[in-house]
Amino acid sequence: MKILSVGGSIIIPQTGFNPDFLKKFRTLILKRVAQGEKFIIVTGGGSIARQYQNGARLLGKPTNSDLDWIGIQTTILNAHFMRVLFSGYSHDEIILNPHQKIKTTKPLIFAGGEKPGCSTDLDAVDFAHTYDAKDILNLSNIDYVFDKDPNKFSDAKRIEDMNWETFRRDVVGYTWDPGKNVPFDPTASTAAAKWKMTVSILNGNNLKEVAKAIDGKKFKGTRIHP
Repeated sequence: MKILSVGGSIIIPQTGFNPDFLKKFRTLILKRVAQGEKFIIVTGGGSIARQYQNGARLLGKPTNSDLDWIGIQTTILNAHFMRVLFSGYSHDEIILNPHQKIKTTKPLIFAGGEKPGCSTDLDAVDFAHTYDAKDILNLSNIDYVFDKDPNKFSDAKRIEDMNWETFRRDVVGYTWDPGKNVPFDPTASTAAAKWKMTVSILNGNNLKEVAKAIDGKKFKGTRIHP
């Protein structure tokens, strides 16, 4: 079983759905399914979740739990959308409990967020632990992890390989904030480090690199490991 964490930012960017990407992603996954591979695909909320959360902050007084639940609902919506795109190959239900193995004859399982206090990154890690997988592919809209925000700092340096201790200390920190936009969330990073997992972060729009990563080959992106 291969674990993919697919960011909402590439499912539905701020500009709206990208049919070209979605068609090509579907073709890639179904090609692998035809070869006998199986996937759990955990979907994030992305910019849609942050828009709802920002609206709640602007117009109301939401708690962190409120904001997390708003985000969770958008991940579930994205998961339903993706399940429909893979109709005929996907398990009928969206899975929200990553701690229990699912009995299904379908090669694809789609999942959304489970609980407040983290992003769906932690769900991907929990699924990997449940299914005894040590590798997670995290597909987002960035090519690499950088030592600082490349949109703000022209001297930001890309990082191709790093361990969890360095990643947590220098990149994402140790605490979770609802809607926090980081390469891999702090709570999930702690769990992945504990279970000695490797997370590959790459641009999901670059499907040639995604195919390489699925095959375990060298890819354009960042590898975080024990």
